[in-house]
Amino acid sequence: MQGKWVVEQKDSLVLNDSDNNTIIPTAEEIFLSEFKNKSQIRNIQVLKPSIDIESLSFSKYPLELKLQLKPYTDNENIFITANIVVDFKGEYKQIVGLIDSGIDHIIINNTWYPFVRGTMDEIKEVLKKSDVKDLGRISLQQYLSIKKQENPVVIDNLQEVSLDKSQFISSMNIEIPSFVGNLYPYQNQGYRWLKMIVNENAGCILADEMGLGKTAQIIAVLASESKDATNPSLVVAPVSLLENWRREVQKFAPSLKVKVHQGNHRTGFYTEFTKFDVVVTSYETVLRDLSLFQMLNWNIVVADEAQAIKNPKAKRAIAIKQIDRKATIAVTGTPVENKLTDLWSITDFVFPGYLGELKQFEETFPDEIDSAEQLEPLVSPILLRRRVKDVAGDLPKRIDIPQVLKLSEGEANLYDNLRMQIIEEYGKQASLVSLIKLRMYCTHPFLQVPSEEREPTLFGKYIRLVEILEEIISNQEKVIIFTSYTEMSDIFVSDLTNRFGIHCDYIDGRVDVSERQPKIDKFSGINGSAILILNPRAAGAGLNITAANHVIHYNLEWNPAIEDQASARAHRRGQTRPVTVYRLFYADTVEDAINNRLERKREISEAAVIGTDGQRSDNTDIIDALLKSPMT
Repeated sequence: MQGKWVVEQKDSLVLNDSDNNTIIPTAEEIFLSEFKNKSQIRNIQVLKPSIDIESLSFSKYPLELKLQLKPYTDNENIFITANIVVDFKGEYKQIVGLIDSGIDHIIINNTWYPFVRGTMDEIKEVLKKSDVKDLGRISLQQYLSIKKQENPVVIDNLQEVSLDKSQFISSMNIEIPSFVGNLYPYQNQGYRWLKMIVNENAGCILADEMGLGKTAQIIAVLASESKDATNPSLVVAPVSLLENWRREVQKFAPSLKVKVHQGNHRTGFYTEFTKFDVVVTSYETVLRDLSLFQMLNWNIVVADEAQAIKNPKAKRAIAIKQIDRKATIAVTGTPVENKLTDLWSITDFVFPGYLGELKQFEETFPDEIDSAEQLEPLVSPILLRRRVKDVAGDLPKRIDIPQVLKLSEGEANLYDNLRMQIIEEYGKQASLVSLIKLRMYCTHPFLQVPSEEREPTLFGKYIRLVEILEEIISNQEKVIIFTSYTEMSDIFVSDLTNRFGIHCDYIDGRVDVSERQPKIDKFSGINGSAILILNPRAAGAGLNITAANHVIHYNLEWNPAIEDQASARAHRRGQTRPVTVYRLFYADTVEDAINNRLERKREISEAAVIGTDGQRSDNTDIIDALLKSPMT
């Protein structure tokens, strides 16, 4: 029986016998016929393929097949695709419909090439282990499963852009349902990436540097989900930040119904949660009310300041991982604080099992630089990290971050007792002087309430300050902290020097004018992180401290001009980086009244000097401050 070689669909070679049956030969059979003069293939007499097809040349050298993973975006959504490609002269040519055809060769530019033997079977095995039945779009779970196999037949083009996801995520603004406000281009990219994760019912870590607006990106996702979600989303945060979350959701997504589940405001019925779009609670409350939270399959569970679950053996970490949810987002500027198991624990929350069992992980990735480098490409696909310096072109030169804190129940009781004493003593004759005790208490109870225990981190605001400083210091950057009280300056210098082991100095009324510039020069000349504590009245004007690109107002000033002049120590001509200004204040206290006043005055005048004595508006603000109670 005679046979004739023919080209099939311009990609491959087939053999037609005299009965017009089509036979798919192997690459080896074609090779033997062409180069070894074998005249019979499966009992069929044949000529050399090049004789039947004169326009075709034949190569002895096989091409490699690869499984290519790459991103794809339609401007609104991001997908991951998996396709088989052939490595042709350093470029990858996609092969369509090859996986089930059994064909092990290809024709490119009128030249026949065999494939490296066995690679198709290897690719099929990789796909089978990752439960990929069809090529094209695959899920994030499937992508990560393929990636973990670390097989050389896989080309991860997604990995090439995963460190800068902006390369494949459009920054074009799109309308986000129920979201009010504008996102910067990098925030819009972050939102789209987070939406991809949520759409995949998967998990991720948002690790943007502090000051880049992680909260706004999360709220954009929560807002976009609210219309179609059958169950609410849960935000878990440090107790001091619950009020901040409530206010930020109210600001960016006012149509969302928010429930703060904390303290006396807790419910005992899980059905109560279903009346809201977002429930905000603390890590401690999750531990206390775990059985209640487990009664609902939440839409998204967000862990803010996720370094709180870095210890995999801590009860809070174990508890939050037991909550059922569709998708998971961990938010932290410091995914690795001390050791690599920090990252394992957070990853185990967002993508359980992805990095294996803890014991196996510790054996595979000891706390060494080489281990971190090996771990980075594994975690990168589910971790988004942008630095201020990377997106500086998108940012204003000054980034203001209000940090609205909430007094604990015990702290609120002490504050309210002090407030009632002042009202009883001063009544309607209350003045700015009468508010000093309340302002000092909000700075730190040590300044007003005697205590034998002098551990400053027993106070919520100080805890938050330390958390902010940890990230600043981990980035080797400098910070100025403003406080009005010398005793607080002394606490800062004593504790922060020991806590972080870095240079920490102060300038206030106790420092002679001639000594101030040398202190600034020393602070500025230090290579790496340093802390400078300033009194806003004694050192809030006339000084140039552009070595610092972070400013923290630990307690607010009654006059907006004083605060703005203080911020201008770092945010001024000569500063080459965006300056992040943090403002820490307690909700429903004298500090909240001061903040309201500052915002109102700034609307009236761009930080014009406003008088503070005897004016009717001041008297109204003073009464308002005294009437605010954290107990209501």
